Amino acid sequence: MKRLLALLAACVTALGLTGLLGPQAVAGPRAVAAAGCRVDYTVTSQWQGGFQAGVKITNLGAPVSGWTLTFALPDASQKIVQGWNATWSQSGSAVTATALDWNRTLATGAAADLGFTGSFTGANPKPTAFALNGVACTGSVEEPPPTTPGDGTPVGVNGRLHVCGVHLCNQYNRPVQLRGMSTHGIQWFSKCYNTASLDALAKDWKSDLLRIAMYVQEDGYETDPAGFTGRVNGLVDMAEARGMYAVIDFHTLTPGDPNYNLDRAKTFFASVAARNAGKKNVIYEIANEPNGVSWTAVKSYAEQVIPVIRAADPDAVIIVGTRGWSSLGVSDGSNESEVVNNPVNATNIMYAFHFYAASHKDAYRAAVSRAASQLPLFVSEFGTVSATGGGTLDRASTTAWLDLLDQLKISYANWTYSDAPESSAAFRPGTCDGGDYSSSGVLTESGTLLKSRISTPDSFPTS
Repeated sequence: MKRLLALLAACVTALGLTGLLGPQAVAGPRAVAAAGCRVDYTVTSQWQGGFQAGVKITNLGAPVSGWTLTFALPDASQKIVQGWNATWSQSGSAVTATALDWNRTLATGAAADLGFTGSFTGANPKPTAFALNGVACTGSVEEPPPTTPGDGTPVGVNGRLHVCGVHLCNQYNRPVQLRGMSTHGIQWFSKCYNTASLDALAKDWKSDLLRIAMYVQEDGYETDPAGFTGRVNGLVDMAEARGMYAVIDFHTLTPGDPNYNLDRAKTFFASVAARNAGKKNVIYEIANEPNGVSWTAVKSYAEQVIPVIRAADPDAVIIVGTRGWSSLGVSDGSNESEVVNNPVNATNIMYAFHFYAASHKDAYRAAVSRAASQLPLFVSEFGTVSATGGGTLDRASTTAWLDLLDQLKISYANWTYSDAPESSAAFRPGTCDGGDYSSSGVLTESGTLLKSRISTPDSFPTS
């Protein structure tokens, strides 16, 4: 049950979306910030000899098309190890971060979220002398308070999640349902995931989660493991800063046997689990849609990847894909009994179920209804249209599905928070070239329906 990838691949060239995650720096800026900028610098975590920092730049001057941020590291031992959302370099104490193609434009008042990991042996003071295109950032250099319990955000209220029985439960050991959106492939639609769009997702859509779809093939992770790992980590940080959960999706699709990517999965999850182990907002999805393969093979893959995550992050929730494009085997003529009778040998896990409302109806809903009393389920991807990602929105079937998931307290992420040229997309084509991600003028029929469902109050239990 998947999108028309061949069509999308053709559209990549037509829309000029190639090379969004490449390491190339943009040639010199064409405009200069005339009235300065603001920088919010946050040390998000620190350990012996190392730290991770987020840098949010807000342009307070004229619109910028192409930018370079510079700053100084006050301690001689401080070194940039790895950065994301920019091309990073360091010479002595001077650090330079240059825009990538997808975030090179900063309108007046617009912001870009960057980040890096660093090392140090002495003190770890804040950087100084921030400048955007050579103009000093005097708006502020401040460290905003971290998300804390009680701040009203999904993560602030619920804290670190865990599986209890067949439910996803919060820090109060009460069942919760998360409702949110999935990105499209970040190699194609990276420009859709920026400060403005994630602000809109958190504040206007009131989304509980962002699923980060990192394709492994289709010009994805296998082409640039370090670059894609950095981009995923950057989006995790952006979700965390807004109090949303982040589902890290290892988006395997073709070939359908996840064991083909077993070594890649171990490498990727060892890295992201070690880096994000201290966060409360991370959920790992280890295989998107296994297809053309037995449940036994999927289970074997899961039982080899899960220990890699657990070695670094022993407490996080892990979502395991199921047979038949994560349909619990229904799309292959089977049913949930194969998982019920032969579950993955691991704890604190959930099983993925995916559906597309116009293609998957009563038989699929019946399987979910039966399985929900025996298995912890997470609908990590669904669409309002056909399994191709196109066609007409099926409002009746979508409503029946969402009502069922609400009733069973099953969490979900909709495909997709993007402006892809397909009817499953939440935004009309071209939306991600602007800054509006919420008004009726930019939403598709699917986006309008999902925003209305997601933005209703969560009423998370706290006692």
